[in-house]
Amino acid sequence: MKQKKMRFDTEVIHAGYDSEGHLGSLVPPIYQSSAFIFDNAEQGERRFAGSEAGYIYSRLGNPTVKILEDRMAVLEEGEAALAFSSGMAAVSAVLVSLTKTGDHILCSQGVYGCTFGLLQLLKKKYNIDCHFSSMDSPETLEQEIQPNTACIYIETPINPTMKLVDLELVVKMAKQKGIPVVVDNTFSSPYLQRPIAKGCDIVIHSATKYIGGHGDVVSGLVIGNEKFITQVSKTTQKDIGGVISPFDAWLLLRGIKTLPIRMDRHCENASRIFQFLKTHPKIENIYYPGDPEHGDYAIMKKQMKQPGGMVSFAIKGTKETAQQFIDQLQLIHIAVSLGDPETLIQHPASMTHAVIPVEERKKMGIEDNLLRLSAGLEAWEDIVEDLEQALKKV
Repeated sequence: MKQKKMRFDTEVIHAGYDSEGHLGSLVPPIYQSSAFIFDNAEQGERRFAGSEAGYIYSRLGNPTVKILEDRMAVLEEGEAALAFSSGMAAVSAVLVSLTKTGDHILCSQGVYGCTFGLLQLLKKKYNIDCHFSSMDSPETLEQEIQPNTACIYIETPINPTMKLVDLELVVKMAKQKGIPVVVDNTFSSPYLQRPIAKGCDIVIHSATKYIGGHGDVVSGLVIGNEKFITQVSKTTQKDIGGVISPFDAWLLLRGIKTLPIRMDRHCENASRIFQFLKTHPKIENIYYPGDPEHGDYAIMKKQMKQPGGMVSFAIKGTKETAQQFIDQLQLIHIAVSLGDPETLIQHPASMTHAVIPVEERKKMGIEDNLLRLSAGLEAWEDIVEDLEQALKKV
């Protein structure tokens, strides 16, 4: 039964699933099978040839995974989606699919540490160059896009500095040049920001974070048009093999159902944390897209529903001061993920972005006293009280 287009809060629960084809099961079943049986040899031949739809082997497609992919395509307003075993499996599949030896990638001024590591690997092994850009004006983009630029890769908000990139600005220039725009939308989730609706071509998620939302699964997602997703499915994903398990896909389907409710709470808590830290005498700088003094506040208002659940801040002092502070926290956990029910904090310079050389880190705005906090779902008063008691001890 074909469903009509519904509102986002309804789509997270219903999109991509019809119980009629699954014995009436209210919840999508877990098809924990590596292979699927053919009726006869001819059917097997047709499926391998692509002339008949159907499942063959779970590396090439799985019914539980397909429900997840169809739901995410709807939520991100794309035509199709692919699920992967990790966020970096998704990132690498996209970049490998879009590039060849001698190409150039134009990247936002700051990315996740492992994405940076992948870009360096592509440069060293395959002569695929990368340039980091502020992307803050048409003139900047015109100057930095090269004849061999294969794609523009963006994080917004950028991890961990919370800088934003104006997607409409980049898309306008990219379309003139015929260059695909890839957006890592992990920090926002489709509830807060939908890059494809802004004209971007491909969206990536570390679904480990807000999509799953419970800290119990590692996974990635790619959403785009049917042609690109089919290309990645039949080549990079199939042959490199970073596919998600059916059980992990089921966990994501369960997590997605509460995405709007969770995101509202994450955002509310982040706002409360920001208000507390903003005027604290031991805080040197604070980076939060919802801050009216944030340099990209106008961009946030234009392309995000809310400022998100992440707050970064620099504590007055040194790396040792920052580490001493987080060691004093009692409720808040020191951990490198985000989007969990628990509030998490980490030190980017020595953890998630340690792979990036010091000078490059500083260019990205990642100083030794910078901390990144993921607001959880606890009572905001308890989170703030924990921050307050720890700050008194440094």
